[in-house]
Amino acid sequence: MVSDMILYGFWRSSATWRVRIALAHKGLEYELRPVNLRRTGGGDQHRPEYCAKNPLGQVPLLELSDDGQEVRLAQSLAIVEYLEERWPSPALLPPDRPGRARARQIAEMINSGIQPLQNTGVLEHVRELGLDDAEWVRRWVPRGLAAVEAVVADGAGRYCVGDAVTVADVCLVPQIEFARRVGIDLAPYPTLFRIAGTCAGLDAFQRAHADRQPDAERS
Repeated sequence: MVSDMILYGFWRSSATWRVRIALAHKGLEYELRPVNLRRTGGGDQHRPEYCAKNPLGQVPLLELSDDGQEVRLAQSLAIVEYLEERWPSPALLPPDRPGRARARQIAEMINSGIQPLQNTGVLEHVRELGLDDAEWVRRWVPRGLAAVEAVVADGAGRYCVGDAVTVADVCLVPQIEFARRVGIDLAPYPTLFRIAGTCAGLDAFQRAHADRQPDAERS
């Protein structure tokens, strides 16, 4: 695909997944440059040429031009906010101020309160300490999902905030898919499970799904 927008990411990374959903939702084309977080001897995210672009050594990273200015952005929610400002339609934030705050709150509960505890670097370190990374995930992810369920259930519509897709849904779907993949019981989170199922029927979410990415590992 020829595009002046480049997305560096890993197919199963929750944070990269969010950005793919946002890009698909807005109908934006981009060139994918895979960053293999699992490469033997250390993932691609630790290579000097990548760290020169993103010193934190994480994915995703988006590069593009904005009115002649070269833009390089890391951190998924910063990228989504940028896309929302530059391409406001179709929107990923509600039209009203309380709705926008609520969507951001739910997104941050997932982005800051759950995902960092399950990311590749943290789980690698947990294993290095001789601890059970699966038990670690089973402790922290359900705790976070329970909090998100309580917040979302108190006022959800068809989606997390009302009846239109928002950044909250963009963050929710990859998180639910992670929980499903590692065997976490989703029955205690019926609202989140319902909303994720609704999103799964949308074209943008289907195209952004990890298993449909060109760098996905096939078993």
